[in-house]
Amino acid sequence: MFAERFDKEIGSKYGIVPGSRENSLYNALWVAQALLRKGSAKTADKRMLLFTNEDDPFGNLKGVIKVDMMRTTLQRAKDAQDLGIAIELLPLSRPDDEFNVSLFYTDLLGLEGDDLAQFKALVGERFEDLKDQLRKRMFKKRRVRRLRFVIFNGLSIELNTYALIRPTNPGTITWLDSMTNLPLKTERSFICADTAAIIQEPVKRFQSYKNENVMFSVDELSEVKRVSTGHLRLLGFKPLSCLKDYHNLKPATFVFPSDEEMIGSTCLFVALHRSMVRLKRFAVTFYGNSSHPQLVALVAQDEITTPSGQVEPPGMHLIYLPYSDDIRHVEELHTDPNSVPHATDDQIKKASALVRRIDLKDFSVCQFANPALQRHYAVLQALALDEDEMPEMKDETLPDEEGMARPGIVKALEEFKLSVYGENYEEDDAKTDGKAEPSRKRKANAIKEYSNYDWSDLADNGKLKDLTVVELKYYLAAHNIPVTGKKEALISRILTHMGK
Repeated sequence: MFAERFDKEIGSKYGIVPGSRENSLYNALWVAQALLRKGSAKTADKRMLLFTNEDDPFGNLKGVIKVDMMRTTLQRAKDAQDLGIAIELLPLSRPDDEFNVSLFYTDLLGLEGDDLAQFKALVGERFEDLKDQLRKRMFKKRRVRRLRFVIFNGLSIELNTYALIRPTNPGTITWLDSMTNLPLKTERSFICADTAAIIQEPVKRFQSYKNENVMFSVDELSEVKRVSTGHLRLLGFKPLSCLKDYHNLKPATFVFPSDEEMIGSTCLFVALHRSMVRLKRFAVTFYGNSSHPQLVALVAQDEITTPSGQVEPPGMHLIYLPYSDDIRHVEELHTDPNSVPHATDDQIKKASALVRRIDLKDFSVCQFANPALQRHYAVLQALALDEDEMPEMKDETLPDEEGMARPGIVKALEEFKLSVYGENYEEDDAKTDGKAEPSRKRKANAIKEYSNYDWSDLADNGKLKDLTVVELKYYLAAHNIPVTGKKEALISRILTHMGK
């Protein structure tokens, strides 16, 4: 399919005829060179990538014809390199035959000595680098917004923010007309509770305060919420040791300077960045956006590079910090220090052995696809193509049952369980013993509270809706009826049980 498209769209344009002597590596280099020369003048890096499993492209030729084809092809490659076009080889080895670079491509690429040995050693890494480059091109870092970072009065710089992590959600549902199959337009109208007339004038809202309703218009509410101008204001610097991992409220935003509107922003940003990296400090700032003003931290990240290029760019991460009102302290379960359970040395040893056994090799979050999202699109595919069965999907989040069944892991798990629970431990018995007593206590309390209400009178007068959810559950628990669900569902169960 790819060969047919090449012959139709490119080969025919440049006179390449399939099956002829002219259909060679020479013509492929010529076409690629012509395309690159016609490219944009702003293109700084021009490369030809040769994907091939033929280590000798002229192996089917003999004598003078082969020598002539090799000479002209090498000259064409040299001409391209003289024009600043780099040629890179990505050999595809066959299962039963290793790709021999020395047959032809060492002369084309100019490899010899240590360069040849290094090329062979880095073939696998070159494919990985190419995949990384393609991934970067496919998922561009799009700017979220532009911010002004106010260091102090009279000194500020311009920053661009980028979302490095953004949750991927299924597409929104569009409602269609059943007759025309056209999208429906949603409109919202407010109806007066007294007259049932549609309200045309702007809607007002109220906030209860000391048994009074304080009215607000939409503009007044917007003004009340406007805490700041939306800039990033510096409050000070603190050591990185003061910043805890659990302080991060949501995925961080990457920050990079811009000189589009404020000249000198990059220079000032670099000076701050270098000093923060050197002193191991982060900047505490206030981001006063109109909808949700937040306390944020700017953490400097140094550049991370490998021999193949840049892995992480230099910049800062904008981390959203909690306010004191947002912090929830852990309840102290054991007030008496003597009642705190302790693990023995043997239990810790057995747990350590189990942890070492169940070790995820080369773990990365990039290995796991969202199973809910994969199932969503699999169902869509089955519906769109009118398939009888849903396509198979691999859920990487499921435990590796085959791996967990290995003798070493099973032995470590059994030894750990034996050290903690002993020989006569049964999981079903533990579940029953742990839940039976609290359940009996709750039911006894429900029966006691149930007798304080005239349930028949409440049902006849429609006053069940005036009771709280907790009060409704007294009736349900006393009669062994499920207590889960919303208030309307609980009332419906009570009326059904009473036969009303």
